[in-house]
Amino acid sequence: MRVLVTGGTGFVGRRLCADLHEAGHEVLVASRSPERARGVLPAGTDVRPQVLDFLDRPPEGVVNLAGEPIAGKRWSEAQKQRLVESRLETTQAVVELCSRLEQPPQVLVSASAMGYYGDQGERVVTEQTPPHDEFVHRLCERWERTAREAEPYGVRVALVRIGIVLGHDGGTLERLLPPFRLGLGGPLGSGRQYMPWIHRQDLVRMIRFLLEHDELSGPFNASAPAPVTNAEFTRTLARHLRRPALLPAPAFALRLAFGEMARVLLTGARMQPERIQQAGFEFEYPGLDQALGEILGR
Repeated sequence: MRVLVTGGTGFVGRRLCADLHEAGHEVLVASRSPERARGVLPAGTDVRPQVLDFLDRPPEGVVNLAGEPIAGKRWSEAQKQRLVESRLETTQAVVELCSRLEQPPQVLVSASAMGYYGDQGERVVTEQTPPHDEFVHRLCERWERTAREAEPYGVRVALVRIGIVLGHDGGTLERLLPPFRLGLGGPLGSGRQYMPWIHRQDLVRMIRFLLEHDELSGPFNASAPAPVTNAEFTRTLARHLRRPALLPAPAFALRLAFGEMARVLLTGARMQPERIQQAGFEFEYPGLDQALGEILGR
């Protein structure tokens, strides 16, 4: 399959492109920095600056991962607008590509996030759970709605609501490991908020599963079947590192430092990957101990 990937130089995108390449697929990547992208992507990857640059080489499948990190900066109104635009602009370009091709892609796998559900407390969250209306939900809802605009062109659209992605060379763990290795880690706020997580390799396998199974469309929770609270995650990571984790970050301090963005750190969703498991997908790393053991044992 010829697969176009947006966000191909990111933490998930790099691994996905390598995996697709190793499996013999043709990989196309839209990147605003083509030379830099070629330096981190598999040899032979066709890298062009814009999605619409591939009108002359139509993809059979598209994986849309582009978007500015949601927890990267304090949420000013300008930053909120950047978070929205960085997702919608690329997704709209993908839809336009579909509209302009005589033979549109068969499938679009488009990223969304656990933020679609907003704060869900301790209830179990499946793809049918009604969302809590807040900024992150509205952001994800617009992102998903834009992706589904490809459906009238005959494109099957699958939406992956991604949890916290764990891997050995980036992502959340890259930010957490330095303080935890110094014994300076600890729970955030009460620690009772759920952290739906997924090993990066399982997420890549899930995306490929959705590319390959023609009967699958709509939203899928992209998280391991054993979500944990922030306190459980903290204890497990500390145990793997053989370090204490006794320094909590109080909720008021996080709100003072990050403003509204602190909600991402202090709230969560107890997500279950109900639909993808019903479709027959099996996780290689269903438990946090297994995932951290593989990542930190490298």
